[in-house]
Order: sequence, then C-alpha cells, then structure tokens
Amino acid sequence: MQRDTLVFDIIRKELERQRHGIELIASENFTSLQVMQAMGNVMTNKYAEGYPGRRYYGGCEIVDQTEQLAIDRLKQIFNLEYANVQPHSGAQANAAVCLAVLQAGDDILGLDLSMGGHLTHGSAVNFSGKLYKPHFYGVIRETGYVDYEMLEAKAREVKPKMIICGASAYSRDWDYARIRKVADEVGALVMADIAHPAGLIAKGLLNDPFDHCHFVTSTTHKTLRGPRGGIIMMRKDFENPFGLTDTKGNIRMMSNLLDMAVFPGIQGGPLEHVIAAKAIAFGEILSEEYTVYAKQVISNAQAMAKAFVEKDYHIISNGTDNHLMLIDLRNKNISGKKAEQVLGVADITANKNMVPFDDKSAFVTSGVRFGVAALTTRGMKENDMQFVVNAIDTSLMNAGDEAILKKVKQQVNEYMAQFPLYPEMD
Repeated sequence: MQRDTLVFDIIRKELERQRHGIELIASENFTSLQVMQAMGNVMTNKYAEGYPGRRYYGGCEIVDQTEQLAIDRLKQIFNLEYANVQPHSGAQANAAVCLAVLQAGDDILGLDLSMGGHLTHGSAVNFSGKLYKPHFYGVIRETGYVDYEMLEAKAREVKPKMIICGASAYSRDWDYARIRKVADEVGALVMADIAHPAGLIAKGLLNDPFDHCHFVTSTTHKTLRGPRGGIIMMRKDFENPFGLTDTKGNIRMMSNLLDMAVFPGIQGGPLEHVIAAKAIAFGEILSEEYTVYAKQVISNAQAMAKAFVEKDYHIISNGTDNHLMLIDLRNKNISGKKAEQVLGVADITANKNMVPFDDKSAFVTSGVRFGVAALTTRGMKENDMQFVVNAIDTSLMNAGDEAILKKVKQQVNEYMAQFPLYPEMD
C-alpha cells in the first residue's frame, strides 16, 4: 500500500511546531518517546471487550498482560484497591462514575465552569448538565479561593447525590476532608476529578484525595505525562449504597458497578495500544526521575507566577500551588481571545479562559491560562521562566506591532532550541 505522504508531512509539521514554540496550555504535556511508540503498536488491531481474564473475545491473553500491568502500576502509584484504565478520556471517566451512582434527574454539586470548573461537573451543554440536575459553588471574589462555606450551604440546601471537586482552571490545593465532612452530613458521594494535579498528588506534593473521596478520576496526560486517556480509582472498595446484588444474591461492590459503567455502559472495546502506553507512563511515574520532575513543575510554576506579579499581572488567588495559573488581563486592556491570538503569532501557545466573575463571554473571556508541565518536561528551570514571562509581556504589550511580534517569535525559536524535543525522530 502506498505511503500516505500527505498525512505524514502534516504530522512532521506538528512536530516542528511543538519543537520551536513555548507550550503553555495547562492541559498538555510531552510524552516520552516510548509512550508514543507504544501507541503505534499492533495492539491497536485487537478487540478486547471486557476485562483481563473476563473478555468477550478470544486471543486476549497478551493484551490482558499489558492492561493488568497498567492496573497494577496505577494501584502502586496511589496505593489503591481499585483502578480502571479503560476510559478513553477524563470526560468518559466522569461519565462512567455518574452512570454508576446516579439516576437521571439526580442533584449534583460542582464548581461552576465560569469559576474554573469543568464541563463534566454540571455544565448545561454537557451530559452532566443535561442528564442530572446541576448546582454550583464558586470562589471567593476577593481571594480567588474555593468558597467552602458556599459549598457547604449549597450541599445542605439541595442535598445532592454527589459532590464533585476538582477544576480545569484553579491554581490552589483542595480541602478534601472538609468536603467529605459535609458530604457525610447530607448523604452525598464525593468524586474528585484530579485530571490536572494528578502527577503532583502522585508524589505527595499536594493533598491526597483518596482517603476522603469515594471516587477519584483523572486524565492520563497533563501532569501524569502519559497518552491521552482517562482512569477511575478508589483507595478502598465498598459495598454499593443501592443494595444491588449479583446473580447469586451477593451485594455488588462499587468496583463491579464502575467496571460495568465503563463497559458495557458507555464504551465498547478498550484501546489496548493506548492502555499499553498508559502502563509505560505509570512505570515512569514510579521512578525517582519523575519525583524530581514533579517538584520542578511546582518550582517553575511559582517562579512564573512571581515574575508575572512583578510585571503587575493579576493572578487569580495571587499565586499557585500546582502547575498552572489563571491571569485576569482586564488591567492590561486586552481580552483573553486577543491574547491567545497575539501569543500564537509569537509561537507561544496558550488558551483564553474565563476568570471568576468575568464580564465577557466564554468566546472572548477576560483571562488566559498558563501551565508549566510541558516546559518542565523539556528541561526548563526557574530561571527560564523569566524569559517566558518577558516574551509574553512584550507580545501582549505590543499586540498590534507585527515587527515586534516577529522579533519575539525569533527569540522564542532560538531559546527553545536549547531544549531539544524528540531528537531521536530526526
């Protein structure tokens, strides 16, 4: 069969884009070469509906080994009794938990999308807001921190079936114990979506949600630095609160309900090539090298935040505990949409983002979100963050000057050449 040079030429262009620019999208990272190699392997040919040792197809004895390895390594990372590595994404993982424990119309309580929450935490345009009855808590206007008093008051008022904690644009740690306390009071289950800080939690650098939250979900990319995918986890399995039994009359454990929610509930065959890549990434996370990386992520984020503050940028909550920060650009007289476009011209990739109490629409926004996980993977340190912030500031303050933006782009390309990306692919 003839090689499709058109597609491979496009892939090569994407490699060059990633190499030459500054990647600041908080949801993105660079996998290791072996993770990428695993995603392009013969396991993509194998249908494997079901779970290791419990498949609906023959010939799964080999893919059973990689999936079980992924499960075992993930359990080791977070000290778990249960892990499901099959969800195709974090959104799928959240959907499966909801399917396992909720009925259509049940009340849920999550962080408002406009305050840094996620689509799958109750947004009206998402399954979570369409199938269930969403309620929201927010952040404190003056501090930018989660308003736990609002969360508690709302929980007592609506008595949700499930409280969701976690965010897509929140730079502070979470008080999982406080959330569990009010959940127990009102009879709610708790799901922590740790898609962003998972890699930092894995190394004990942020609060541990597992002893306080019934369910924990995550993506496997972002700070976990694996392939794009999702996972569902529990530190302790427990009897389902619905009295559901198996064919022998035994109470089904929550692990059974979660497995059934993923397959056959929301997905068909798992992506065994991606699961193989997840297994590799989880093995990397168990290494001391990854511990050094995770600590450097936090150091870089804090160095970047400090540099922005020195240039009079308004960081929501005035700093960061994790890998990201959300910046309100209104005092700089530029919208998030415009900032994203301008930075793109300078080969700096970021995303516009609403800020708490935003007066602009989600299509324009007043803010921009930055994350340092990808830059840290490339080997950048605290001192390099000053160059990044200077490049961003010069670009935004000269948004209409193409000559200056072109010069910044040249400086960015030259600077990033110090940090080779996938040299083995040349």
